Amino acid sequence: MRYEVRGLSPENRIVSIVVDAPDEGDARLQARARGLHVMRLNRVRSLRRHAASRAGFSLVLFSQELLALLKAGLTIVEGLEALSERAGGARLTRVLERLLAGLRDGKRFSNLLAEQPDVFPPLYVGIVRAAEGTSDLPRSLQRYVDYQSRIDIVRNKLVSAAIYPSILLVAGGGVAMFLIAYVVPRFAIIYEGTGRALPWMSQLLLDWGRFAAAHGLPLLAGTIACTAAGLVGLRTAIAKVGVMSLLARIPLIGSHLRIYELSRLYLTLGMLLEGGVPIVPAMETAAGTISFALRQRLERAAAVVQGGMALSSAFDAEDLTTPISLRMLRVGERSGELGDMLTQSAAFYDGEISRWIDRFTRLFEPLLMSVIGLVVGTIVVLLYLPIFDLAAGLS
Repeated sequence: MRYEVRGLSPENRIVSIVVDAPDEGDARLQARARGLHVMRLNRVRSLRRHAASRAGFSLVLFSQELLALLKAGLTIVEGLEALSERAGGARLTRVLERLLAGLRDGKRFSNLLAEQPDVFPPLYVGIVRAAEGTSDLPRSLQRYVDYQSRIDIVRNKLVSAAIYPSILLVAGGGVAMFLIAYVVPRFAIIYEGTGRALPWMSQLLLDWGRFAAAHGLPLLAGTIACTAAGLVGLRTAIAKVGVMSLLARIPLIGSHLRIYELSRLYLTLGMLLEGGVPIVPAMETAAGTISFALRQRLERAAAVVQGGMALSSAFDAEDLTTPISLRMLRVGERSGELGDMLTQSAAFYDGEISRWIDRFTRLFEPLLMSVIGLVVGTIVVLLYLPIFDLAAGLS
């Protein structure tokens, strides 16, 4: 299970982290081990993580448990054996058995991970392979756990911000459809016998109601067909260019999504460089974590970096920087701390994205509620205008 912990850091700053733990008590212990004074703890409900749990394997949890065993003084084989003895899922057992069998045959741990790409992504294999060169696997595992926690915090914020507006759209659309498809046709029947001229907007609405009542099944079939065609088209577009590239074309959102992707790119590159991965292999590995459009730019930047150009210049030429991140990259190149500067750039933009999500949510949700209320209210008013007109005529 995964928990979001909000607490006070030793620097007296309120921070949030996500940890994998079997229960709340263990989550609190992990947070305290990181120096946090726990203020609030919530269980994270993620569809993606639930799917991973059903499959019987969580890479972050595996890394955390293996890290704890290595820090306790166990060797990699002893640690995997201990995990295998307590494994609760069939898939985890099979993964551990393949790793142990390969290690006993003398194979490198990173090569064994690479043989199971459905479980261990290239990013994970890359940091482990770099750790084998420095004999510091625990530190690399800790980097990956911290990296994934930061990625998940921002992603969960984005998902949480989208849930409530989605519910509003579904509920408001359902109410409007009910009024148009069920209530309006019945009002149309009532007004037919009055013999009075109706307001033209009310008449238009009632005409539509009569049409919907007379052709209900064809309209329903057409709506379902159009929805299905739209979903198929959307799925095709996502498969072709990616969901991030599509969302980036939306006004007001595109620029912030670009910052989010750059933040993820910087964080991934920073983790790999700090783990000892050379710059060009790190860029090739990080390409798998970003959208198709940015991936092409990153591949072009990797080509010129391999030819001797500085990373900051290559990123600037391919529009993979902002004014602030460009300055930080140049400082990192001069000081020899490029990985650390990339990580700091990612932290800066993570904060910016979080603040934008909060502002956007506070603005968009009331606006969406107002639009839905206006649509439903207009339908109701148009239905009752003839009654007001009839009442005025009788008086």
